[in-house]
Amino acid sequence: MYLGEYQALLLISGICGLLAFLTTYFTMPKLINKLHDADIVGKDIHKEKKPIVAEMGGIGILFGFIIGIFIGIIIYPALQFQLLVTLIVILLVGIVGMVDDLVMLSSKEKLILLWLAGLPVIWIAPPNVGIIYMLSMPVAVSIAANLTNMLAGLNGIESGLGAIAMISLTASCIIMGKGDVAIITMAMLGALIAFLIYNRHPSRVFPGDVGTLIIGACIVLVAFIGRVRVIAFIVLIPNIIDSILKFYSAGVVERQNHAPTQIGEDGKLIAPEGGFNSLIRLVLRRPMSEKNVVLIVWLFGVLFGAIGVILAYVLNTRIV
Repeated sequence: MYLGEYQALLLISGICGLLAFLTTYFTMPKLINKLHDADIVGKDIHKEKKPIVAEMGGIGILFGFIIGIFIGIIIYPALQFQLLVTLIVILLVGIVGMVDDLVMLSSKEKLILLWLAGLPVIWIAPPNVGIIYMLSMPVAVSIAANLTNMLAGLNGIESGLGAIAMISLTASCIIMGKGDVAIITMAMLGALIAFLIYNRHPSRVFPGDVGTLIIGACIVLVAFIGRVRVIAFIVLIPNIIDSILKFYSAGVVERQNHAPTQIGEDGKLIAPEGGFNSLIRLVLRRPMSEKNVVLIVWLFGVLFGAIGVILAYVLNTRIV
């Protein structure tokens, strides 16, 4: 790919990201009102007054991402196949998230449905790979989607971590000359940043599973399409740590059986006695405001995101 063509691809990626941002940003106010009207709401249990907040706001992320990818397909048809596969997988994962938000699937049901939703990723498998490798690709979609869905519950934590991961992946792919996936990362980044404006503390909307699941699925798609699997793994380490802590302390526990993080009289969050461990509760060694807990978890994401970028630079230098 010539330098001028590569620069053009990065410009197109920026355009896709901007349009995804604008789509989500201007969609969210109307969507929030519609969700309230449809009584798709929940209590923000980490506030003293327990305000009612719209749920399933991740539909706005999904909508912005779809527009960004469609624009990429139109402007840069050379990547049409990869972008269409990405769009299909993210749409299917988003549908699974919507169903889970509405009827609350069991962990087993969700894993199976996410594996099925990830099957189209096999179309982008490298040539001459075995059946085990191909079947492991949708497994990776299912696992990563669950990882980004598990580290959740505080204002802005999911969308913020997702945006940090996308920034790291975008920078890494640009450093390594893999601009063909920058359209994907920028489209998701634009949608997530726009959503974060409404999802940050105090949240006006929660992403729901439709929003959290597609973040992990997008990371896996970038990993396979851009051949940056190790870097994708690194940016997911905060989510991996969280899942290990939960499984080690409580095994597979359904969400309705989780003891929620408590709130003290001073408005600070407190980890409940007993129950499962998690990255959030690891941070809550002492009472802390919700904003500060989220900020610390974001810093975990920044740390591993930076490690991913440094690794990309080192690998690119060795290749050169």
